[in-house]
Amino acid sequence: MTATVPKKKKSGQSYIWYLFLLPTIVGIVLFILYPVYESFRLSFFRSSGTSETWVAFSNYERVLTSSSFWNSVYNTFYIAFFQLLIAIPLGFIIASLINSITRFQNFFKSVFFLPHVTSMVAAAMIFSFVLHPEMGLFNYFLDSLGLPTSSWLSHPDSAKGGVVLLTVWHWLGFVIIICLANLQAISSELYEAADIDGASGLQKWFFITIPNMGGTFAFLLVIGWIAGLQRFNEVFVFGGASGSPSRSLQTMVLFIYERGFSGFEFGIASAATVILFIIILVLTLINLRLARVRM
Repeated sequence: MTATVPKKKKSGQSYIWYLFLLPTIVGIVLFILYPVYESFRLSFFRSSGTSETWVAFSNYERVLTSSSFWNSVYNTFYIAFFQLLIAIPLGFIIASLINSITRFQNFFKSVFFLPHVTSMVAAAMIFSFVLHPEMGLFNYFLDSLGLPTSSWLSHPDSAKGGVVLLTVWHWLGFVIIICLANLQAISSELYEAADIDGASGLQKWFFITIPNMGGTFAFLLVIGWIAGLQRFNEVFVFGGASGSPSRSLQTMVLFIYERGFSGFEFGIASAATVILFIIILVLTLINLRLARVRM
């Protein structure tokens, strides 16, 4: 007969490891889940911060019929669209050039990624001087080339262009690093087979590199749209809570901020927050669907 070894009882000390998760769980509940619940709840009340009155869907109706809200939606999508339209193709091209060289790759990656780790508030302050109508470096550069200059932050259209320029500069390094990671993961056997078939470098780039970047482009689109729809810091530095000039820089988050912390209409701000969440969710699902990427 074989002796049976009694099972060792699980020591109570094994559960002590779950205590290390407790600070994170408490932080998630207090600073993420509770604010989400409170925003959703307040969206059905008229609230000034000190008193609340049940108004059902009245806040949502006021938001969706507000011309200021739809103007903020347009501004948000305008800036995000042109940021992605410029940054992703440009970043991919630069990443392809860096990937094609054998020396100084780390140097170029560091140089291009440096703006991304710079505080957006600090970058916006710097750009406010760069785009200055009289002492700005950008106008000086245009004037030296014989091109017309502009008061970039004084006119609605050019102000949005200035924000797009800033966001592209700040986000380009991130795009380059992500594209480089995928470029270096593409199997070298594909390029070797193309060399045997006599394909040129441009043909390999179009028929091997670009098709293998689909997942990366989808990821950048999703991340870019989410970040773009939550844009706040740079437009607040340039135009304040109202998004001056003429509310041309007021994004959806600025609309929420102005209604909540300037107008003390927390019910309106909460309803706009819920609408923003739904827009982000729908756009993310559409981007993933179009890119045929499973969540």
